[in-house]
Amino acid sequence: MENRSVVLESTLTCPECGHAETETMPTDFCQWFYECRQCKTVLRPKAGDCCVYCSYGTVPCPPIQSGDGCCG
Repeated sequence: MENRSVVLESTLTCPECGHAETETMPTDFCQWFYECRQCKTVLRPKAGDCCVYCSYGTVPCPPIQSGDGCCG
């Protein structure tokens, strides 16, 4: 069985202004809101996604990476 390590950093990109910011993802809760540091738009998950990292990040959240599902 393959042993994959979980990546904890993801770069969020604002869909409004295109600003990108690398953040450390929480491992103990889902992040449903994120305020863009440039334009102050509050990002929320897209329909069907569990968190802002799964919607706007370069790497999905830790539970999804582990195959555990998110916020369930």
